[in-house]
Order: sequence, then C-alpha cells, then structure tokens
Amino acid sequence: MARKPNPRKRRTESRSSVVVIGLGRFGRALALELVDEDTEVLGIDESAEVVQALSGSLTHAVRADSTKEDALRQLGVHEFDRAVVAIGTDLEASILTASLLVSFGIENVWAKAISEAHGRILTQLGVHHVVYPEHDMGQRVAHLVRGRMLDYIEFEDDFAMVKTNPPADIIGLPLSNSAVRSRYGITVVAIKRPGEGFTYATPETVVEADDTIIVAGRTRATERFSELQ
Repeated sequence: MARKPNPRKRRTESRSSVVVIGLGRFGRALALELVDEDTEVLGIDESAEVVQALSGSLTHAVRADSTKEDALRQLGVHEFDRAVVAIGTDLEASILTASLLVSFGIENVWAKAISEAHGRILTQLGVHHVVYPEHDMGQRVAHLVRGRMLDYIEFEDDFAMVKTNPPADIIGLPLSNSAVRSRYGITVVAIKRPGEGFTYATPETVVEADDTIIVAGRTRATERFSELQ
C-alpha cells in the first residue's frame, strides 16, 4: 500500500526533497537515482501497479491524477521547491501537470519533452528546465559510436567534456610542455591512473599511456582530440 506523505515533515526538509510525477522508465530511473543520493522523493503515477512496485523503494509513492489541482494540493505538492514532470506520451497530461506546478510557484520545475514542439509549449508555460532524454541520449551514443571516446557530455553553447585515452604525442610529457591547449584547443582537467581514482590535472602532470583523461573544450575540438589515438 502506498505511503501517504507528511507535508509538515517535508516542508522542513524541502531542500532535499523532490516530487517526480510520472513513473515510467525515465521517471522511475530518475526517482531511484535521487533516493540513492539521499534525496526524499514523492513519486506520483496514475497506475496502481506502478505505485505498488515502487512503494518500498521511494520515500513516498502515491497513485493520483496529476492533472487535478486538488489532488496535488492534498499531497502537498505545492510545498515542494523542486518538481519533475516525467510524463511521456500523454502530452495533455504533461502540459496540464506542468502548468499546475508552475502556477503553484514551485521554484524549479523540470519537465520531459518528447519533441521540439512539446518542449516549446512547456517553456512557454514557464517550465524552468526542459529535457529531451531520448534525443540527448541518442546524440551522446552517436558520439561514442562514431569516435574513440569512453564517455561524452555536451553542455550548452557548444561545450563538451570527454573521457578518453591520451594520444601518443602527449605521453611522457608534463601537460605544460605538451601544449595541448594551443595545439588542440582543449584542456585536460582530470586524469586517472590504472587502479586509482580521478584526480585534477595540473601543469606538472605527466600523462602515461595507460592513463584515462578527461578533456574539456569546444565540442568539435574534443571530438578531434579523441580521434588522435
């Protein structure tokens, strides 16, 4: 049976609490990851089966119609500072739910969009952060498949960070002598020795063949650098 949230308790802990509405694949993965990071999560979904499956994993899991203002207020959703609309294919429910959260004055509202048009509507409603998980993941995987990157994260304004192996021409040299920034337009920001964790790179860091490095720079520059191996 789903546990009913305690609004009074959540009000005092709002900085470490998030409401996730829509517990499909994306919402479920997000909610569980937040719980793993010691964040209290109120999960809301229309499916009793979904709620029952997650009732022992989330702080609170509740069956409710998120398009109804009274239902959300009864759950104390308006008291949260952070909310995520993770509803996927039901565009009407996504838009109505997001509109309600914005009207509540919640400081940070995230919403999943499945198309550019959907995202534009969410932005026009006042949603603070619109995410495109399928598009972003497809773009990320495309970079990994195309090149020799070990991992890839792209930010706005054409900036990316890439985990890769070092090219031969910087191996055995301190970073200050390898001139990677002037030659390739990237910065080595972290380095990982075999069997060790990542540490910040310094100008004195000597890169070895077995190292893993993280570089940052313009997207195309990081791609070109990762292809030098």
